Amino acid sequence: MKGSSDTELKQRLKAMIIAECDIEDIKPEQFADTVQIFSDESGLGLDSLDALQISVGLQSTFGVRLTDSKAFRRHVTTINELADFIQPQ
Repeated sequence: MKGSSDTELKQRLKAMIIAECDIEDIKPEQFADTVQIFSDESGLGLDSLDALQISVGLQSTFGVRLTDSKAFRRHVTTINELADFIQPQ
């Protein structure tokens, strides 16, 4: 199953982002799978330090290692894109 079709994986990703970035006022179901994670529209208010925290969370939770900022920007765009990267089929 492709990651963007896996509701459980997407919920886990959202929960990991919220936990790693210490976001207290947003629940996983409150931001859409297609919204840019680092945009104002997501409501998360993320910055470059949060990007590092997300990278650490991806490695510890999912075993995914993004070694440079270009790879991070390419794969950590939306929850759907990130889920497809983690679980391509």
